[in-house]
Parts: sequence; structure tokens; C-alpha cells
Amino acid sequence: MKGIADLDEAELVRRVAGGDRAAFDELYRRTSPWLAVRLRRRCADEDVVADVLQETYLALWRAAGSYAGSLTGGSAVGWLWTIAANRLVDAFRKRARQERLPAVDLVERTVPAAEDEVLANRVDQNLEQALLRLPPELRQVLQAMVLDDLSVRQTAVLLGVPEGTVKTRARRARIALRETLS
Repeated sequence: MKGIADLDEAELVRRVAGGDRAAFDELYRRTSPWLAVRLRRRCADEDVVADVLQETYLALWRAAGSYAGSLTGGSAVGWLWTIAANRLVDAFRKRARQERLPAVDLVERTVPAAEDEVLANRVDQNLEQALLRLPPELRQVLQAMVLDDLSVRQTAVLLGVPEGTVKTRARRARIALRETLS
């Protein structure tokens, strides 16, 4: 009979989905050093890395069932890295919001006309609705490349897909948005 140390990562995630604390501990023991090294390559702030690791394993504990039931054939370690990379991006965004200084206006500003405000809100709502209508895989590529300002290569690593797939999805997403908004 196989012991917990003999199981592969995918089986450990499946057991974590069932609430197996020993499987979680073993998965953490195996993957946290590697994951911390990868995160440190992208972020020099040890506090951020520690927070991201904690949030990643908390998310793993809560969402293990979504991997355990997955038929995509992706690796458990790749799935874990995707969670960590997303948490790191969230941490960078949070830091950027906190570090923003209020803009100082050097010239007197005029209040926009009510019609302009309504039109701007309508455009924002239309864009938001168009984005929500995109399939998730297209929306993820746009989010990574446009909102997170990642390159094609970085997006491919983040999403665990080939670079050509990222380019294709980005093109399909732009075409779909153009059609929806026109």
C-alpha cells in the first residue's frame, strides 16, 4: 500500500479536496520551497512573498475540488503556480493602489458636462458587458496582456499555454470586442 509520501501531486490535491490534512501537509512540504523560489524571482519583498504563499495555500485548500474534478490533464503543480501567480499580480495591484499619490492639479479644472459624464459611463458599461461576454480563456489573456501589461511569453507562462495560443486568443478577443462594441 502506498504511503502519503509515495503519492503524486495530483493525487495529493484530490485528497486535499476531500479534506485530508496529511495530504495538504505533504503537498505543502513538497511544493512550498519551489514555489517560494519562483515567487522571489518575481518579487524581492519577502513580506509580499510570504503573504502570497499563505494566500496560495489557503486558496488551494478551498478550491482543491475544482482541480480534483478537472479533466483538463494539467499538472497539479502548474495549477498551483497559476494560483500563486494570480495572487502575486493581485498583491502588486494592491501595492500600486496604496502607493498612488493624489494628483495635484496645476490648472483650474472645469466640470464636465452632464452629457459627457453619461456618455463616458455608457461606454464603460458597454465595454464591461462586452468583456463579460467573452469566453473565460479569452478574457484571461486580455486581462494578463492589457490590464497586467504582461508580454506574450509572460502570459503564456502565467496561463500555462503555448505562446501561439496566447496570440490566437488575444486576436480572437480583440475581434469579438470590436464586433460587440460596433
